[in-house]
Amino acid sequence: MGSRSILVYTRTTAYRHDSIPAGVTAFRELGALHHFSAHATEDPAAFTTERLAACDAVVFLSTSGDVLDPAGRQALRRYVAEGGGFLGVHSAACTEYDWPEYGVLLGARFNGHPEMQPGLVRVLDRTHPATAHLPEHWHRTDEWYDFRDGPAQVRVLATVDERTYRGGHMGPDHPLVWCREYGAGRTFYTALGHAAEAFAQPDFREHLLGALRWAADWTPDDRPVGVTP
Repeated sequence: MGSRSILVYTRTTAYRHDSIPAGVTAFRELGALHHFSAHATEDPAAFTTERLAACDAVVFLSTSGDVLDPAGRQALRRYVAEGGGFLGVHSAACTEYDWPEYGVLLGARFNGHPEMQPGLVRVLDRTHPATAHLPEHWHRTDEWYDFRDGPAQVRVLATVDERTYRGGHMGPDHPLVWCREYGAGRTFYTALGHAAEAFAQPDFREHLLGALRWAADWTPDDRPVGVTP
């Protein structure tokens, strides 16, 4: 098995989540267990064709605002369209509002949220690597994002039941987690992950790992270190 690596991008030019360091730690620890390296950066100079070619996937971990220059935008678009993987976590949906293609790549854009509170996630698709381990009804506390429009041309994996919390504005079909093909590549988005403690939870870490495996198109042969068949 060849070397595997991901780029975890955490630049913010708008709201900055306190959970970002915990998210970086989670990806690094997952990498140590599952045989991939996770390089975290906030430097937009990392987005060149040459540097991205060394990555199996790019993670936008609670990025916000404009985080790429024009050359970086084009490098990212080409990277995914030509077969790279992209994983957006939480406020990745609050990113690059002035770049229309980013909305297509990600699937939808953030529109607001009520206060953090408990709610019920309905897992619609338990065949995907990111959701196969989850119960059909997944009770969580998070920021429940509304989106400007529902994601188009995506495979919705999970929704949130607006009857179980206050302040939702998308109705009974409120998408929360989805994935899609983008050219020859794959993109995945999860709206979960507001709080730092989420990144220490085994079920959420497995959710991120499954999303990453799918986006990077990794075969499931990366057993944790020290585990034998």
